[in-house]
Amino acid sequence: MSSDPEEDYIPWIQQFCELFGHDYFVPVSQDFIEDDFNLTGLSSQVPYYREALYTILDYQVETADDNGSNGTSNNKGSKTELPNKALLAHSAELLYGLIHARYIISKPGLTAMASKFERNEFGSCPRYYCDGMHLIPVGSTDIPGQETVRLYCPCCNDIYLPSSSRYLNIDGAFFGTTFPGLLVKMFPEIENQCRNRVYKVNQNDFGLRLFGFQISELSASGPRMKWLRLHPRTSQEKEEFNNCELSVPSEFDESDVPFNSDSEMGDPEDNDDDDKTMASEGN
Repeated sequence: MSSDPEEDYIPWIQQFCELFGHDYFVPVSQDFIEDDFNLTGLSSQVPYYREALYTILDYQVETADDNGSNGTSNNKGSKTELPNKALLAHSAELLYGLIHARYIISKPGLTAMASKFERNEFGSCPRYYCDGMHLIPVGSTDIPGQETVRLYCPCCNDIYLPSSSRYLNIDGAFFGTTFPGLLVKMFPEIENQCRNRVYKVNQNDFGLRLFGFQISELSASGPRMKWLRLHPRTSQEKEEFNNCELSVPSEFDESDVPFNSDSEMGDPEDNDDDDKTMASEGN
């Protein structure tokens, strides 16, 4: 019995998501790709944009390798440069990755990625206090070709490299910088899981000891990186935390600045001479 070729055909998006090391990706719906509004600005970032888009949508695309073509196509007397198959495949993967970064911050994309997060398909945080908190893929930049994908832990707010080298060739821009924060805010149960992990751990129960005595935090070998787990709990701690945050001062208080009448209120010309003298000495 001969099988129907149409039944054996696998769509391009399904083939891409099933490739080795593409476990983090979710299939983007064809309706999302066919909406030109979702693709705004991508034509300037992807070479052979139109051919790559047709490849993703499973349209027939002519390449320079077809029928021994020399790289040009005659269309009513006009010559158009055609990509070869290798270049077209690269452009299609780049275009799909950039579309994927936009799709996963939409409602259906967030739902699909949340299912992967719940099944722990992105891995768990290696920190002891995070108690196996599930990780979220993230990119350090939205510009492709800068850095590979990283994994973000919403519990300790730290970023890690994937445990397997199969993911080290995945561009971080294919997930972007917006997705992790939007996923946590979209699903409040993630924040609840982090809060439960933070509050159930007593910092004094774990740490290095010498003959039963805890090592001083002032020691060079004392507990470090402990600030990652110090979340403000009481209202007094929260107020202290807000006061310690770095910000631009709203007003300048002259009383806080030491004032010297002899040095500050002198003749402006004397100050210019002093500046010239200091500059000349530096030279």
